[in-house]
Amino acid sequence: MAAENTSSVTEFILAGLTDQPRLQLPLFFLFLGFYVVIMVGNLGLIILIALNSHLHIPMYFFLFNLSFIDFSYSSGIIPKMLMSFVSKNIISYTGCMTQLFFSSFFVISECFILSAMAYDRYVAICKPLLYMVTMSPQVCLFLLLGVYGMGILGAIAHTGNILFLTFCAENLLNHYMCDILPLLELSCNSSYLNTLVVFTLVAIDIGASIVTIFLSYGFILSSIFHISSTEGRSKAFSTCSSHIMAVSLFFGSGAFAYLKPPSIIPLDQGKICTVFYTIVVPVLNPLIYSLRNKDIKLAMNKTLGRITFS
Repeated sequence: MAAENTSSVTEFILAGLTDQPRLQLPLFFLFLGFYVVIMVGNLGLIILIALNSHLHIPMYFFLFNLSFIDFSYSSGIIPKMLMSFVSKNIISYTGCMTQLFFSSFFVISECFILSAMAYDRYVAICKPLLYMVTMSPQVCLFLLLGVYGMGILGAIAHTGNILFLTFCAENLLNHYMCDILPLLELSCNSSYLNTLVVFTLVAIDIGASIVTIFLSYGFILSSIFHISSTEGRSKAFSTCSSHIMAVSLFFGSGAFAYLKPPSIIPLDQGKICTVFYTIVVPVLNPLIYSLRNKDIKLAMNKTLGRITFS
């Protein structure tokens, strides 16, 4: 990733979320609060799942990894974003490419971990008697390797696409992070082909994930409608509702940001969409999965009880 070999630009200035001086300090404290919630919420879920043996089942295995992914890519983005509210925010070319690689890796991994969670819910509701056999530790590990494997492949493709570009004199990046579309706009030799590569990769990642999720929930809904008791239907809907909320927020904002040309959505509006899937979704995921989940509440009470008695 040596800057000398590919670019005359050795560093970028991140413009941040807004250029309005009166908004800088309030936004700093707002996103600092978001970051604290992300750290406490996702690390809390990770610790609860690790410490409580009754949560060592496939559903919480995937939730553990979702929390790890949210925690990781937020930590790679928000601290640098906070700097842009209080000072001139400079990032080296190498640092920018590194941030792009890891943010792409974690975002793509989240696409596929949500798909794996949808498949898990499908097996739990549609084939409950075969659940522990179908979702064996070996199958869960295979699915997780697929999740992170797709993340690595996508990150290499996106970062490689940008590394072939040349950045001339202009180095003010109209974003709070090193994102793909602002870098394409800033480059002095980006082409239709580079943009097409981005849209194709994003469409494959989002499309494959959404198809898996829709198929899973199609079978789930069909099974729910065949449940005779109202209590059984309510329990099945409750099991899936948290995941549906998380999926809608993540894929909705991601698709809106990347699957429309920049000529239709200006980069300033694209930045707002990016805020949703990089910051708002990691804030809400722990709340969605914990406040509506009896097992998580039980684990929290048991863990707090242990701490209190100790």
